Amino acid sequence: MELWQQMLRQSIDSADDLVKRFNFDKETAERLNSLFHIRINPYYLSLIRYPGDPIWLQCIPDAKELEDDGLPIDPLNEDNDSPVPSITHRYPDRVLFLVTSQCSMYCRFCTRKRKVSDSTKISMKYIQDGLDYIKAHPEVRDVIVSGGDPLMLTDTMLEKVLQGLREIPHVEIIRVHTKMPCVLPQRITPQLVEMMKKYQPLYVNVHFNHPWEITPEAKQACDLLADAGFPLGNQMVLMKGVNDDAEIVKELNRKLLMMRVRPYYIYQADMVKSTNHFRTPIKTGLEIMDKLRGHTSGLAVPYFVIDAPGGGGKIPILPQYVLYHDDQKIVVRNYKYEVFEYDEVTGQSRVAEPAEVDERFLRKQPVIIRERRRRASKSKSRAAVKVALDKPTEG
Repeated sequence: MELWQQMLRQSIDSADDLVKRFNFDKETAERLNSLFHIRINPYYLSLIRYPGDPIWLQCIPDAKELEDDGLPIDPLNEDNDSPVPSITHRYPDRVLFLVTSQCSMYCRFCTRKRKVSDSTKISMKYIQDGLDYIKAHPEVRDVIVSGGDPLMLTDTMLEKVLQGLREIPHVEIIRVHTKMPCVLPQRITPQLVEMMKKYQPLYVNVHFNHPWEITPEAKQACDLLADAGFPLGNQMVLMKGVNDDAEIVKELNRKLLMMRVRPYYIYQADMVKSTNHFRTPIKTGLEIMDKLRGHTSGLAVPYFVIDAPGGGGKIPILPQYVLYHDDQKIVVRNYKYEVFEYDEVTGQSRVAEPAEVDERFLRKQPVIIRERRRRASKSKSRAAVKVALDKPTEG
């Protein structure tokens, strides 16, 4: 048995453990565990510095989860886009492939808690169904392997999944989404990465939410993956009391880059049942983005997105950089709130005609974007015009 498997066996994973370790009321602990299973492995538990800190909030259940917040169990409507139990097919050329229900630590903000930890809903017995579906759909070129956490599979079982995907000619890219480098970095072993190297191009997206999660063990895990040639990206969920502060996010992203992990997404927390206490106002995310762009390396500036309720997909949200736009010019501001004009140009820009797009993914009212005529002449470059604008409230 490998070290990471031994550590899993020592996890806090029952209502009785909550009562013994954290003085939970027994009835409350049982209700919380019934709502969404508890698992906190000893490594991630060791990162907690004090009760209620950003690590604690992510892994220790809270009685607020029991409140009726009126939110749905499947906010992204994944089940409706699921042609077979292991597949979600929402975008034209890519699918989500769920290969396990298990995680080494069950995040209390989990979007997929209706399925995660329940082996009857995400099971290895559905893996072949997923491979068969992908094989039958030649438009699928990008497969996101997720779960649960796919690295909860043994090396042998994970290799069967990766090999099965690589045997499908039209699958170009495989992405493995895992939280292991953050919550149980001991899972990333030389043997694992040597096996995964056989199935390039393979991308690995990780999930760090706070600078305290960037430890020597986490760096060693990310170094193994990066040295093996896997591009690494990070997906952060914006959460109240965890990372709803620009300086925390800036510190996290800088530390990620030092581990060769590119900040990829900041997600607005999904509207999922029993997680309302984690949600922040949209303006919080916009203010964080405003304090990243220009204030730190562009490499440290991810996309801020809302995964649209009902299955609308990821929609990027930006601070207001465009102040005015017409046929002649666009007026924009920079990170210092200086304002500049840029002249429009003559010509046309071609986008796909409606007939070229699969009707399942067609906009209801297709719009062909055309560039406007630019001004006939320009005697000299305009100087930047500075306008007094109110900056966002410091937060």
